[in-house]
Amino acid sequence: MATYEELEDQLGNDHIGNTAENPLRADAFELTDDEKIASIKINVEHILHTLGMDLSDGSLKGTPNRVAKMFVKEIFGGLHPNKKPSPSTFDNNYKYGEMLVEKNITLYSTCEHHLLPIIGRAHVAYISNGNVIGLSKMNRIVDYYAKRPQVQERLTMQIVQELQQALGTADVACVIDAKHLCVNSRGIRDIESSTITAEYGGQFKNETKRNEFLAYINLETKF
Repeated sequence: MATYEELEDQLGNDHIGNTAENPLRADAFELTDDEKIASIKINVEHILHTLGMDLSDGSLKGTPNRVAKMFVKEIFGGLHPNKKPSPSTFDNNYKYGEMLVEKNITLYSTCEHHLLPIIGRAHVAYISNGNVIGLSKMNRIVDYYAKRPQVQERLTMQIVQELQQALGTADVACVIDAKHLCVNSRGIRDIESSTITAEYGGQFKNETKRNEFLAYINLETKF
């Protein structure tokens, strides 16, 4: 199996996107969540009816409402800025000067091209310049930006930029390894492939520091 360093070399710089912003309209939040659910429910009913499904069946009659609530409250909940986690930071009283790595953060997102799941792991690191952030906040930041119609390149950049802003340092890195069901379950239907993206800031642009981060990712976690 290839290491992360080998996979990254294969990827090169082609993962860099044009913008780290999701394409939202100016009126994206004029409707309340309940209004959005009601509207989406009607559209899901139309889709299922068009496909020939009998919505009077006991198994199906609640599906449009379930799907609408799932879209608004769960898998796309990260679109709303009010749901953004507060990135609480603290003084680095321990004077810890090496990188801190949070690896194997479970990631569930949705491909914006086919609205199919993206499932994988995020590995995040930073070097403190005086501030530290709670470990769970790093997971919450990953989860917040993942809960949107996404492309993996943008998601990787958003995680790094959010942590850079919270910590007041450019020294942040993120690698994501994920499976895209738009590739695995449709089209080419390649169930083995996964996608690697990376974003490096500050000291992590230095090859030595970047390789140190990648080496930590490759360490086997044993308990």
